[in-house]
Amino acid sequence: MDEETIEQTVVAGPSTVETEAAEEQQEQTDIFLWANQADMNKDKLTIDLFLFTKGYTVYATNYAKELKAQLKVLFLYEMISNVQTGAATGMMVRDFESAAAEENVLERTSLDKVEHAQEVIEQIAFGEEGLEVFTEGDHEFKKVKGIIARFSIEGSEPFYVVKQLPQSQVLKGATAWVFNGNNFEPFAADAGLRIAPDNQVLIAGNDIFAFSEPKFISLFGYDAKKFAVAEEKIAEIEKHFKLKFPEGMTFDALVRDNKALVNRLQKVDPTLVTQEQVIEQAENMDLELMTDDAVGAIIIMDSKDAGRFVNLLDDSYMTSDMTGIKYEIKGKKELHHDDSSGE
Repeated sequence: MDEETIEQTVVAGPSTVETEAAEEQQEQTDIFLWANQADMNKDKLTIDLFLFTKGYTVYATNYAKELKAQLKVLFLYEMISNVQTGAATGMMVRDFESAAAEENVLERTSLDKVEHAQEVIEQIAFGEEGLEVFTEGDHEFKKVKGIIARFSIEGSEPFYVVKQLPQSQVLKGATAWVFNGNNFEPFAADAGLRIAPDNQVLIAGNDIFAFSEPKFISLFGYDAKKFAVAEEKIAEIEKHFKLKFPEGMTFDALVRDNKALVNRLQKVDPTLVTQEQVIEQAENMDLELMTDDAVGAIIIMDSKDAGRFVNLLDDSYMTSDMTGIKYEIKGKKELHHDDSSGE
């Protein structure tokens, strides 16, 4: 390939990327069209129910045909109504990663960005025949995290409505009663469920729509907003401090799958202390913070070291002037003295 051809190829690159990005944008689910089609076909939809655990293992379930109409009420109709009303009132669809939860804004993200949601859907879409059927005798409802209703119609791609199942919504047969007429009676079933009627999460195509941001985060452990803040703090830390990691390890990788570290980084200001102050405080508190004096770096071997380092940045260790006991501070509130004269 000659130099002219190489130059043309390099120039053409961004246009190709932009074209692919535009095509990807076009492939996003039109939520308003989805609502109209779901409404039009609501009487033809087949419904299947699945449960998934806190470890994201999916189980198939069976249900009595008498429940089908109720399932549509609990999982679908209010969601359709919400979107159609939103269409009439100017509802905006924005990316979950950059949008703020606000009135008349529906947040969306891509399924392939949310690891646990993708894991759950793939078990249903590609491994349904091998799914174990949930039975209370062999499994435990206390391990169940969510319930999924899959709606499908011949010739169209199915969509999934997901709801959280807190333990407060689970009635255990051994401890529950039924009030029938004017009598309390034993609850005969192994377990009972109370399904919340609120809109929570819709998965359609490669899109996830978070009707309830807190429940979406709780269901799938995905909080890109917090991690975006954490990434900014990591960049600041790497700018102000000299750190050393094992080969192939980075601060970003240590934080990414550590929810506690992500949360702790939200309020840390890395510019308030210096590297020397961090090392000195670690020595004063008898903390095992390793250093490489040859290169003047703080050594971070694992998430435990990373947590200790972040705590030092946040000034989360102290020695009591009264007792001399050393503490790790879990929560801080700065004292503000009232200097008013009282006049």
